[in-house]
Amino acid sequence: MEFKGSSILSISQFERTDIDRIFRVADRMEPYAQRQKITRVLEGAILGNMFFEASTRTRISFGSAFNLLGGEVRETVGFEASALAKGESLQDTARVLSGFSDVICMRHPESGSVADFAAASRVPVINGGDGSNEHPSQALLDLYTIEKELRDRGRQLDGLRIAMIGDLKHGRTVHSLCKLLMLFQRVSVQLVSPLELAMPRELVEDMRAAGIHVDESDRLESSISHVDIVYSTRIQEERFASKDEADLYRGRFRLNQAIYTSNCEPNTVIMHPLPRDSRAEANELDSDLDSNPNLAIFRQTDNGLLVRMALFAMILDVTHLVEKYSTEVRWHNPRLGS
Repeated sequence: MEFKGSSILSISQFERTDIDRIFRVADRMEPYAQRQKITRVLEGAILGNMFFEASTRTRISFGSAFNLLGGEVRETVGFEASALAKGESLQDTARVLSGFSDVICMRHPESGSVADFAAASRVPVINGGDGSNEHPSQALLDLYTIEKELRDRGRQLDGLRIAMIGDLKHGRTVHSLCKLLMLFQRVSVQLVSPLELAMPRELVEDMRAAGIHVDESDRLESSISHVDIVYSTRIQEERFASKDEADLYRGRFRLNQAIYTSNCEPNTVIMHPLPRDSRAEANELDSDLDSNPNLAIFRQTDNGLLVRMALFAMILDVTHLVEKYSTEVRWHNPRLGS
């Protein structure tokens, strides 16, 4: 695809070569994300961060990524803090705010809403999650994490074995990740969920048509025995009619160190898009996994910064200028241990 000036709304926009381009630009962002260097390549540019649904990591990650490239960030959080609460249409909001911004990141609880917003926007829009539909940047950072973890083991994405666990019906992160995996060869996917929260049937059939070997199960232990990646997701409580309905499924697929040791191959990587539900009744990923070197959930969040920096640089067409506008860090950097 042509990244310059483009909105990022769906994984379906990408071809395999596009993914490789994003990842190689993300690799170049490492010294800036680690504060080893500073770049001001987006100095004067403004990101409009519009989050109409709860977010911590995605919102701050997008803002930090833009700041690290030298840009400024303006935020709207929640419907009640916006003119939408006064009856303004999403299209009018897009026309107005795109006059204040050079690029916009948006999260909205309704599927398809970000695409509708982008159609009226005068600047590129990045989908930060639209209901249970898609979350493209999360899928990109997930796949980037998988690539890096496999690379350390002398492996490639072709031939990947992955188990996806939890609320696969409502989990937009796994929906987008599955669409990305269709671009690769010899991939096998274990889908582990209650029947009522199974991956949408259309997406399962699309994966199979793309050559992915897909198995579906409601049994955790046998499904994680021969995979490279265990990708756990939380019960998407906000997508249910009530908390009581969500509670019917909470805590059904808990992973702890004992289960991991008994069932997983020694180097199986554990991932989760976060937040992980650590309440006693859920406890999706037990805290006893925190010392497991194969727990990659915090490496995921770090990688999200790199991927989002790469997207901004590509959309605003400054990838060739990043190093030109770089300088040395002037403050103490605790990441360097000195």
